[in-house]
Amino acid sequence: MIASPRQIACGLCALALTAGLAACGETASTSGFKGESHEIAQTVSNFQGDASANDQKKLCENDLAAPLTAKLRAAGGCQAVLKEQLREIDALGLTIESIAVNGSAATAHVKSTYSGKSHISTLTLVKEGSRWKISGVS
Repeated sequence: MIASPRQIACGLCALALTAGLAACGETASTSGFKGESHEIAQTVSNFQGDASANDQKKLCENDLAAPLTAKLRAAGGCQAVLKEQLREIDALGLTIESIAVNGSAATAHVKSTYSGKSHISTLTLVKEGSRWKISGVS
């Protein structure tokens, strides 16, 4: 089953919501990662910072992959869809558990905590030009 644009946006925002107790402005640590893995960790950190700042423009232009932003535009506009979903987020805190790179695709397993319970999510990323961007979450 292919997820709808709103389901993808909800998934990204659900990831953010599960981390609602994190300190505002906190970003995922990129230390301990080198090379391509460091670049992927930086993308996750940027996503976290932009979501915490409620900056839909940066999320759409810098953090999310083109096919995902195209789907979100078709569903009412990337920024508008994310704005609707991000309204409920106080802060976003993530810990990057692991990163796996396979050519121009990658996955990042991230841990968030909400109400004292840890939750692991998988971000999928693709390389667009020289930059890694988030293409989905599960």
